[in-house]
Amino acid sequence: MSRRESPSAPWQIEGLASNGPDPELADKLSLFGQFVGDWDIVEWRNQQDDGSWTTGRGTLHWRWILDGRAVQDVWATIDEKTGRSVPLGTTIRFYDPKIDAWQSVWISPVNRVARVFQARQVGDEIVLEARNARGNLLHWIFSEITHDAFRWREEVLRTPPDGWVMDEEMRIRRRVT
Repeated sequence: MSRRESPSAPWQIEGLASNGPDPELADKLSLFGQFVGDWDIVEWRNQQDDGSWTTGRGTLHWRWILDGRAVQDVWATIDEKTGRSVPLGTTIRFYDPKIDAWQSVWISPVNRVARVFQARQVGDEIVLEARNARGNLLHWIFSEITHDAFRWREEVLRTPPDGWVMDEEMRIRRRVT
C-alpha cells in the first residue's frame, strides 16, 4: 500500500474521537466547543512579504477528542485550479484549570511550523497569544462570534512605529447540512 492509499474503512485512532465535552468541564470547554462542526472559509486574506495581499477560500472542521477534554480542528485551503481541499494544519486545544486558560498547539507540516499558544476570552473575543519565529508577540483572534459565523485574524506586534499589524484575516461561516 502506498503512503497515499487508505484502507477501505474510515481511518480513526482508538480513543481520539469523542461524542461531546467532558460534563465536569462543559462550561469552560464551551469557549472553543462552540466551534465544533464544519465551516467554510468564505473570505481569506493573507499579507505577503512584499506587502501585497493574496485571497482564497477554505474549510475548517472541529471535533471533540480525548474523552471530551479537548477539541481538534483541521484548517484547509481550496486549490482554485482543481477545487481540491489542501490541509494546511491542525490545532489541539484543551482547557487548563491551573492557569484558567486554554493551551493550544498549532501544527502545520506544509508551513513547517509548530506553535504553542495560551488562549483566553478577552471581552467578546478569544485571544490566543504566542511568539512567532522572529520573537514577535503574536495574537490569533476570534471575534464577531455568532452561532453561524466568526472572524479570525492574526496580528503581530512589530517594532515601533508599526505596533500591531494584521497579517491574515478570515471570514468563516458554519456549513449548512
